[in-house]
Amino acid sequence: MAEREFEVVVIGAGAPGEVIAGRLGERGVSVAIVEERLVGGECSFYACMPSKALLRPIELRAEARRVPGIPVGELNVPAVLERRDEVVHDLDDSSMLPWLEERDVTIVRGHGRLDGERRVRVGDDVLVGTRAVVVATGSTATIPPVPGLAESRPWTNVEATTAKAVPGRLFVLGGGVVGVEMAQAWAALGSRVTLVHRGDRLIEREEPFASAQVEEALRRAGVDVRLETSTASVSRNGELRIELEGGETIAADEVLVAVGRTPRTAELGLETVGLEPGKHVRVDDSLRVDGRDWLYAIGDVNGRALLTHMGKYQARLAADGILGKSVRIRSDGGASPRVIFTDPQVGAVGLTLVAAQEAGLRVRAVEVETSGNAGGSFVGRGAPGTARIVVDEDRGIVVGATITGAEIAEALHAATVAVAGKVPLEDLWHAVPAFPTRSELWLRLLEAYGL
Repeated sequence: MAEREFEVVVIGAGAPGEVIAGRLGERGVSVAIVEERLVGGECSFYACMPSKALLRPIELRAEARRVPGIPVGELNVPAVLERRDEVVHDLDDSSMLPWLEERDVTIVRGHGRLDGERRVRVGDDVLVGTRAVVVATGSTATIPPVPGLAESRPWTNVEATTAKAVPGRLFVLGGGVVGVEMAQAWAALGSRVTLVHRGDRLIEREEPFASAQVEEALRRAGVDVRLETSTASVSRNGELRIELEGGETIAADEVLVAVGRTPRTAELGLETVGLEPGKHVRVDDSLRVDGRDWLYAIGDVNGRALLTHMGKYQARLAADGILGKSVRIRSDGGASPRVIFTDPQVGAVGLTLVAAQEAGLRVRAVEVETSGNAGGSFVGRGAPGTARIVVDEDRGIVVGATITGAEIAEALHAATVAVAGKVPLEDLWHAVPAFPTRSELWLRLLEAYGL
């Protein structure tokens, strides 16, 4: 057994792990990062990047159809899948390594697990983090205890984003972000999609109007959306047979499970440092685990905000904490900016109206049509979309914003600045939007509020 010392050992080389390792390495800290799968992690290879590669052609085709004079044909499915494969580098992570190597980060291949305080075992070797150990192992798709489901070889986001062929019939279990994005993508590529969700609306953490607009778009795309419906059992004998509560049976070629995420902590050795395996690794606002000055957890694994950009934000903060700075996480959970890349897209930051009311705030919401301005003549022409802000009446600031419509993802950051910066409405009024852009929706929202 070999034992090596580093100032910091990071377990997991997904986006958060890469960021903290690189940030520390470029500041002269000796860092080892341990990864048993692909350096770059879930987002780079099995989630954010490939899913957007599948959805982008659909978005472009829809926008082209809204602009007269542009001939629009059918999607070239092999070309779409080939471009997706290019985006994920054919699942080869060699292009991800130089960024870490240039920062003198040591990459250790294998399964890392805690082996007592400041110790990480990788096979027969032990890495000692003299300053800190960082857990950044992410999450994996949750497989619910539906009889026969686990044995039916279901798709998760991994298979749904990297499949080499279009399934003739796809059954999607779950109406959250992964469910609605992949339902739209594969329906557009030629699959007959059935989506079953036990809730009474899709993407139910977002504003109801966003749920309704995404549902309508899926139905227009030919997706059979079943709400308030549960799956009773699944079997595979050549083809999949999915029995719904109530007795109806649906046949499919693949079943995609998209009902949530489970932290990758079952085989992490948490018990060796007094923590419970299989659970989220809870952290304080400095990203430390239960007051331990040597142990940090960032990204999905701590359960605070299951978004890549938030994991990277946590990584930057944790790195600064390890470097001796006083840090405190300020953007978290429901306040995080988030985008659903369906057409229409859904961009949101901060609190929904209901969440703000449940938090005890005295709020008022105003909304306008996203493209109901001069800029809407050029982008998202005639496309459905709504922009809403939720205003804290007592403080005169925006505490939440939701924008739906065509290609609105890039518009979200202005809302994020307003919410995170607690910018008074009176000051926003003087942030004049350029003409003719859809950014004028901010002017219309402030006018609707009464400014």
